[in-house]
Amino acid sequence: MIVEVSASGLTVRFGALAALNHVDLEVAAGERRAVIGPNGAGKTTLLNAIAGELRPTEGSIRLGGRDATRLPAWRRARLGLGRTFQRSTLFSRLTVAENVALAVRARDRKGWRFWPLRDRPLEDEVARRLAAGGIAHLADRQAARLGHGERRILEVELALAASPSALLLDEPMAGLSGDERRTTLERLGALPDDVTVVIVEHDLDAVFALAKRITVLDHGVKIADGTPTEVRANARVQEVYLGAI
Repeated sequence: MIVEVSASGLTVRFGALAALNHVDLEVAAGERRAVIGPNGAGKTTLLNAIAGELRPTEGSIRLGGRDATRLPAWRRARLGLGRTFQRSTLFSRLTVAENVALAVRARDRKGWRFWPLRDRPLEDEVARRLAAGGIAHLADRQAARLGHGERRILEVELALAASPSALLLDEPMAGLSGDERRTTLERLGALPDDVTVVIVEHDLDAVFALAKRITVLDHGVKIADGTPTEVRANARVQEVYLGAI
């Protein structure tokens, strides 16, 4: 098995509070992994540590076989790590199409400077990505004027525009309508087999539809790790999470 994302003994402390407590995680290349658990379980903290937004107190992180424990977030992105957040990270004054175009140019290590007035390959890629996300009709809308679900879909498209080898998704289904949820599930389900996905999500229908393996956290501790069938049948998971929703 080729491991794309791994954490060993990962601990994150905020004062006396251990938001993560010696968590181990191994996600194979191309795997779809979900991380679930009750509020405050440490799920977003785990993603933040893997992405470089938080420095772990103890433990190590490897991306594509490389030690990334002390690498800043931008260096991890250069290694092929993509990320969405619970909070909005859009450029609110730009249009939907401009946000995606900027993400594509960032992937190609370009920026706003020397951006030609017309760039047909860029325009074509932006159009394809907006169509795939079901938001082509919003291309010219300013990001500040998007609804919550529309913003979430755009954030997923921005992460995908980086062509990541591994993608961390933090509650991408939160606030989506039924149609938006179906479109996003189809989009994520159609990702290339070589793209590794780690998704934190409370929508268990989405979790069981997407994930081949599930990791369960509770109070910063990993309490289960297995297939969806194994996790559903786990008595501890039933007690602390599944039985409460």
